Formats: sequence, structure tokens, C-alpha cells
Amino acid sequence: MSSVARVTEISAVSEKSFEDAVRVGIERAGQTLRGLRSAWIKEQEVQLDENGGITGYKVNMLITFVLE
Repeated sequence: MSSVARVTEISAVSEKSFEDAVRVGIERAGQTLRGLRSAWIKEQEVQLDENGGITGYKVNMLITFVLE
């Protein structure tokens, strides 16, 4: 049986780490999308406050899911 997949781009932020931002994004995508298959981390970004301190870890990722 063949299948068709779709890719959507999402962003997620964590105060802890890039790894946690990825986990948060995948968990959130799983609440509305079924058939998640993979995630490709497209970009990583550190968010800073006015003093140069890290306030957040942001990832932009492409999520692939199979259509029903």
C-alpha cells in the first residue's frame, strides 16, 4: 500500500534547551496531527535579553506526517 505524506513547518521555544524545544514542538504537533513520521531541525536560535543573557532556545523544524 502506498502513502502520501505532508510536511509542515513549526517553531517551538523552551527556557531549558534546544532538545527541550524540539520535544515541546513534537508534543504540540502530535496534539493536532496524526501519523507523525519525522522532524528535521531547520534552524536553531538563542533568544537574548537586553544584557545578553539567554532567555530562550528556539527551533524551527519541519514535521512530516502521513495523510489518512
